Amino acid sequence: MTHPQDPASPPRATMRLQFHKDFPFSKAIPLAPYLRELGISHLYSSPILTARAGSMHGYDVVDPTTVNPELGGEEGFRELVAALRAEGLGMIVDIVPNHMAVGGDDNAWWLDVLAHGRGSRFGHFFDIDWTPADPALHGKILVPTLGVSYGEALASGDLKLTHEGRRGGLALRYADHLFPLRPEDRQEVETNGLDAYDGTSEEGRARLHTLLEKQNWRLASWTVAGDEINWRRFFDVNELAGLRIGDPAVFEATHELLLKLYAEGLIDGFRVDHIDGLADPRLYARRLREHLEAAQSARPGALASQPAYLVIEKILGPGENLPTDWKVDGASGYDFMDDVSALLHAASGDEKLSAFWAEISGRPSDFHVEEETARREILDRSFSAQLDQATNALHALARLDYRTRDTPRAAIRRALIELLAHFPAYRTYASPDRGRTEADKPIFARALEKARASILPADAPVLDLLDGWLGGEVGPAEQLAARDRAIQRFQQLSAPVAAKAVEDTAFYRYGKLLSRTDVGFDVATFSIDVPTFHDKMAAKANTFPNAMLTTSTHDHKRGEDVRARLAVLSEIPDEWIAAVTRWREAAAPLRGADAPSAADEQILYQTLVGAWPHDLSPNDTEGCRAFAERLARWQQKALREAKLQTDWSAPNEPYESAAQGLLTKLLTEPDLPLRADIAAFAARIGPAGAANGLLQTLLKLTVPGVPDVYQGTEFWDLTLVDPDNRRPVDYAARETTLAAGAAAIKAAGRWHDGAVKQAVMAAALAERAKRPKLFSEGDYLPLGSSGPIAGHLVAFARLRDTEAALVIGLRTVAGRLAPAPSLLLRAELLQDDHVTLPNTLEGAKMIDRLTGRAITLSPKMLLADLLQLPVAFLTAAD
Repeated sequence: MTHPQDPASPPRATMRLQFHKDFPFSKAIPLAPYLRELGISHLYSSPILTARAGSMHGYDVVDPTTVNPELGGEEGFRELVAALRAEGLGMIVDIVPNHMAVGGDDNAWWLDVLAHGRGSRFGHFFDIDWTPADPALHGKILVPTLGVSYGEALASGDLKLTHEGRRGGLALRYADHLFPLRPEDRQEVETNGLDAYDGTSEEGRARLHTLLEKQNWRLASWTVAGDEINWRRFFDVNELAGLRIGDPAVFEATHELLLKLYAEGLIDGFRVDHIDGLADPRLYARRLREHLEAAQSARPGALASQPAYLVIEKILGPGENLPTDWKVDGASGYDFMDDVSALLHAASGDEKLSAFWAEISGRPSDFHVEEETARREILDRSFSAQLDQATNALHALARLDYRTRDTPRAAIRRALIELLAHFPAYRTYASPDRGRTEADKPIFARALEKARASILPADAPVLDLLDGWLGGEVGPAEQLAARDRAIQRFQQLSAPVAAKAVEDTAFYRYGKLLSRTDVGFDVATFSIDVPTFHDKMAAKANTFPNAMLTTSTHDHKRGEDVRARLAVLSEIPDEWIAAVTRWREAAAPLRGADAPSAADEQILYQTLVGAWPHDLSPNDTEGCRAFAERLARWQQKALREAKLQTDWSAPNEPYESAAQGLLTKLLTEPDLPLRADIAAFAARIGPAGAANGLLQTLLKLTVPGVPDVYQGTEFWDLTLVDPDNRRPVDYAARETTLAAGAAAIKAAGRWHDGAVKQAVMAAALAERAKRPKLFSEGDYLPLGSSGPIAGHLVAFARLRDTEAALVIGLRTVAGRLAPAPSLLLRAELLQDDHVTLPNTLEGAKMIDRLTGRAITLSPKMLLADLLQLPVAFLTAAD
């Protein structure tokens, strides 16, 4: 097979691979031929810059000037790219401009700031407030890394002076953390000797404390971070410090290597992580694009004519659209993941599942209520310090105008809380010189409307002031700096609050149907109909035709086929409710004294049913035990993230043990009828879930955009939240199955092994490779339908000049499939349904690439003549 030496531009399809010490670049080299055969055009890599030793994800970068040696270093990266180029494949790299890992002994920039304080040449690299409200922290950095209080750490002797600092410099050692001393204090220590500062004696402790008080850093317990920290973190993670990437010097230092590799032709594009954490995402994206354009002409050969592919990780709120002036190709795909998931759900199940959840959990059925509660809690427990910083910035702004100078700081803080509690998006993108964007205006207006309904009447006027200060109006030039600071503080607070409160708290509390609670999802929208889906895809074609499309990621809470299977419950709510009621009664003897709540138990049953492996028998002792071990890791994370019965900061071990005990007994108790019942239920909805999975896959590969395949999801993806979704992938099995070349219709007879999903994927990707312009530039035309199941038919054409492709599939297929084990549709149910095709295609001869059938088209076609499987994919006969 021949193939081009230069990769496609824009990418036809990407595959995301997670690199780490156990899966370095070298292990991906043998996969290059497989990726090409599957139809992938670009490998999409997790971050490649030097991260903390042992990192399994690469987002904790400690040195952006080198390629991670644990992955193979720059030499290993070059070898991987050479192997990809030999197969005509490209390279997309995930980058992390928002933060770096700190707190250990491996980040030279951070250690230099600790040693030299504000005078460090890297002092302006990190987003540090050097003059916070607490005068004791002026010119200092709070480092909340102690596992106990400072007094306890000092008294225990765990704080020790050492010569382990970089280049042998004096530093304080605490566990894995290193804190270099100021240069001016080192001579004093050398003169007195290290023994003089030994914390085992009262005199030594006093002398050590006096020394530490002089430093550019102030040690504290990790528990005070949310209230007192004076530097921006990634969310609420004390080991990740925010960068001032808007500073040109910081941008250059952190991007120099990446841009060099791009200019050399080793990288073809980037995915930008957490762009909403930056002070000015628009400025950053445009600056990055300008640097890429400047470097493009230096790229070798034909690559010099191909613009860089640039997508951003952006979670869009309900009704929010990605700005069109950022010079990016689109978002990284969470929006599509949400849209296609909502399409798979039956609206008819919404009311019953809502009522059941409220009854069994005692919690709100309205997600917005759950979200507001979580936002208020997270603001109080994790972001109090950042809230104070935003309040202080706004209060300082108020003092600049005689009309507002009497506005109390406390009132501003209360008003901010109300605004953030109701904020319907991650953030807005106002600036002091441009004001609020048109797209931001309705977002801010919705937040203000809700805040006015909940705020204290006496504080209501402050909301109007916030409206103006935070971008609603452009102030006088002399206020520009103060307004800029206030707007930045607010916008860099709203984003992490949304992430922690919504995705990392409320999503774990809200168990109505877990398939609608994943990264970037609009949980309040239970389902969308086919016309709405078409409208969304048409809009994408008009605005960001090359945006990334994904259905599974390294961050997902449930794999794409877990969600697809759980979506079936929306079609059979009565059966599900009866099953849970039956199982809870049967599980009574298995519960411990501190039984998990009814809500947590119901969430457990959903997870068991959604993730039950296709090949797992309830009588397979070892298989069930392994499944229990996987679920135990998920369960602990889910319970702690919910922060109801237990959490990371104060684990409730009896409750966690009781919850795990029930899980373990359910899966390992010998000859348990309850386990057999759960397995049987999963098996009953398995075919419909698989049909959903095939539709989801085919849509991702054929609607406008660049489809991304997360590692291993060529087969069924029944993974759970990380680290489960980052387990090793059996690529040999996938290579063998692809080489066998079975058509989807044939693989459907043994659908449990996942080969049918890979066959659908390979067929669609092969056509994308054969007709790249059709899918990258072709029109998106929804097709009309008629008949009893017309509302369940998803059908559209991709058209460009004389080229055409037809995509047809059924959603909500429970009860429409032939008897197991087949995935074929019941033909008798399709005899009264028709699809209307464009007149221009009349008489065209096409091949269904999933079955191999030749079909001659007519303007109105019987659905039974088009669909054997739940999906069909037609292109012109060769």
